[in-house]
Amino acid sequence: MRTNDLTNEVLATLRKPRPYPAVTLVLPTHRTKPDKLQDPVRLRNLIAETGRRLAEDPLVPASARADVIKQLEQAENELDPTYALDTLVVFAAQGEHQFWHLPRRSGAERIVINDTFLTRNLVAAHAQNRPYWVLTFDEEKARLFSGVGEQLTEEQRFGFPVEHETELSERERASRTGDFTTGYRDEAALQHLRDVDAGLSKVLETEPRPLLIAGLQHGLTALADVGTHTARNALATVPKGGLANARPSVVHEAVAPARAESLRARADEALARLGEAIGRKEFVVGIDEVWRAAKEGRLSLLVVEEPYRQKVRLTGGHLSPAADDAVSDESGEVYDDIVDETVEWALSTEAEVVFVADGALAEHDRIAGVVRYTWAG
Repeated sequence: MRTNDLTNEVLATLRKPRPYPAVTLVLPTHRTKPDKLQDPVRLRNLIAETGRRLAEDPLVPASARADVIKQLEQAENELDPTYALDTLVVFAAQGEHQFWHLPRRSGAERIVINDTFLTRNLVAAHAQNRPYWVLTFDEEKARLFSGVGEQLTEEQRFGFPVEHETELSERERASRTGDFTTGYRDEAALQHLRDVDAGLSKVLETEPRPLLIAGLQHGLTALADVGTHTARNALATVPKGGLANARPSVVHEAVAPARAESLRARADEALARLGEAIGRKEFVVGIDEVWRAAKEGRLSLLVVEEPYRQKVRLTGGHLSPAADDAVSDESGEVYDDIVDETVEWALSTEAEVVFVADGALAEHDRIAGVVRYTWAG
């Protein structure tokens, strides 16, 4: 599956506890040859290593080990290298398995054995691949696309495509390539734009998402002039013609820079909100404070450096860093990646989660949050 299949409901299901062992494999993959040819071999090696670890784990009965390995092998057999992106995540537990192709590089290979699946890679992909709308239009036609990550699919709902049949002069047709400017001055053309705007209003009322609009500059101006706040409040406008009849891949390529900028702006906005919260003393920083605030349901916003991972030991209700080979014992329970658990707690209490670039939270121990309330005293 791909990120366009990710929903909050899917993530919630994946975060539910499983009978131990629940296995997560994370494998950076390649889209093109020759590197792509190595990926199946690397996955087979990960599965073999997982089998070795399960065999050495006294908490895993032989029957459970055999079932989980069988599930991993079934996932391996079902994989089609044609659909490989930048990261492969495989989940397997007793009686179930699934795999996800993600368009984001995850870092190193990982094997995580726990009573829950490691979902942070999916959460990061979901955060960076929120569904969005793309409108392309000219004097004759307006089309609507549903976007998730790199994939655009044309919508046939909400009255789209909106078409305005009219005979155009040679001069008007030339305007599609930017040789002339038409200006949308006749009433029929303006009514076409009103119809487009009305369709957009229905779309955003029914399924609110960020909106990108692509068309020639004079068309963008006219749509904003005749329409409601719908077009004026678009996340971004792309002044480019020739897209009203273009393939989805061409449309995606045209709007990709604007969408990338919007994602950077979202990260900047989260950091600004964090800064304001620090000024009001409504914040927590560092994994120990943030983790406890997440468990208590006090976070409204969690900001995490995307590559940040931390193995910790829980002792007396507080976390401390643990060595890579640390295991749970009488001194405290060890968590393989407490950052993932913190993200899961935050999501379960409807906090917003935003991943930012490595180093963006260097002054705050790589993880911070805005709290809904602080404890008195």
